[in-house]
Amino acid sequence: MKPYHNIPIEDCHEPLVAIPLEKFAVESPHPYQKLGANYNNKSPYYLRQGVLNALLKAQTDLEQEYPGWKIQIFDAYRPVEVQQFMVDYTFDLVIKKQGLNRGQLSSEQEKTLWEKVYQIWAIPSKNPATPPPHSTGAAIDITLVDETGKIINMGGEIDELSPRSHPNYYVNSTDKIECLYHQQREILNKIMTKAGFSRHPGEWWHFSLGDQMWALQMNQKTAFYGRIIED
Repeated sequence: MKPYHNIPIEDCHEPLVAIPLEKFAVESPHPYQKLGANYNNKSPYYLRQGVLNALLKAQTDLEQEYPGWKIQIFDAYRPVEVQQFMVDYTFDLVIKKQGLNRGQLSSEQEKTLWEKVYQIWAIPSKNPATPPPHSTGAAIDITLVDETGKIINMGGEIDELSPRSHPNYYVNSTDKIECLYHQQREILNKIMTKAGFSRHPGEWWHFSLGDQMWALQMNQKTAFYGRIIED
């Protein structure tokens, strides 16, 4: 259980709608589909209508301040099955990086490794009271590109299992380049929070609006986006 799972959901049943990708930068092919995640022939580039409206506002505000810059969408809607795929993929990746064998892990080793995975990955719960944020259509992983289409260096990769993923990792650095990383993270944070989003406390790239994590951070008593039930 994550702390935000204690927030009740009163789902407003707002529709899941396609993101107009021409207004944003997009990583292609989609990073999780490239790894083998199955979206059942559906596009991952969907959000709740209200979340999309806020994202479009953020893009407009960004362009007014930084002409030619765009929000680059890494990931948006994520079915629970894809969440499970990515959690399992990350667990296997951590095992491989540490030179371990999954079949020979002690229960204590396995517990420690899962705790590491769940530092950034939400539990792939099918319980309607505890949905993963991305499975509500209310969360999005993003970065920025400049007017030439070059990705802005944030001093860390999206989904990186590292202390560098913390939004304020570089806040106290005196290194010139690292200070720039922090400033660029703050540009992203500023345009998104101005549009109504909240930033994940442990991930510089993850923003949400209306889900349980957002409700907890915004001191709201309830969330209004619950898990999307696929046909």
